[in-house]
Amino acid sequence: MPEKIPRTVSKRLVSYYMCLEKLLDEGVEVISSEELARRLDLKASQIRKDLSYFGEFGRRGVGYKVEFLYNRIGEIIGVQKEWKIVLVGAGNIGRAIANYAAMRERGFKILAAFDNDPQKLGTEIAPGILVRDVRELEDFVRENNVEIGIVAVPAEAAQEVAERLEKGGIVGILNFAPVKLKTTVPVENVDITASLRVLTFEIVRRRG
Repeated sequence: MPEKIPRTVSKRLVSYYMCLEKLLDEGVEVISSEELARRLDLKASQIRKDLSYFGEFGRRGVGYKVEFLYNRIGEIIGVQKEWKIVLVGAGNIGRAIANYAAMRERGFKILAAFDNDPQKLGTEIAPGILVRDVRELEDFVRENNVEIGIVAVPAEAAQEVAERLEKGGIVGILNFAPVKLKTTVPVENVDITASLRVLTFEIVRRRG
């Protein structure tokens, strides 16, 4: 896979994958880049450019075979495998994440949750997900070949958690803490407040 791929391309690939999944459900077998672009509110040239990073997928004048493109993008973004995950933080956000059924359905398996609250240790925050002592974090990650860590702790604790995850061998982090993490592995930040600000801006803009 090409090394230097813009982050925006990665995000759009996921959108393409989800759109293609819907097309398969609708029974669509072939789609043009123009029609795919219309459904995604993008330019056809953008879709063709994004896909060109990974090879040739369609035929000029014919379009893309939906099932083939769906499967190929799935391979590129890693949906064919099961990803092992640990969750750090068993508070309200952590519990919501642990109980999000779509994660399990789409190949993201949370092996355990970690926290430093003695009252939470040993409890089950979701079916099959026990809360363990955060002091066990690095060893657990290493021994179970965990690849992704989810950080759902207060901002002041997030950097230390990220460093411990990296030390254990984590290769990617999903961060719900409202702080920018300094790591050598990819980090995807989920800032609910920032998303709401974008939404309120759009509401205000449309109201004039």
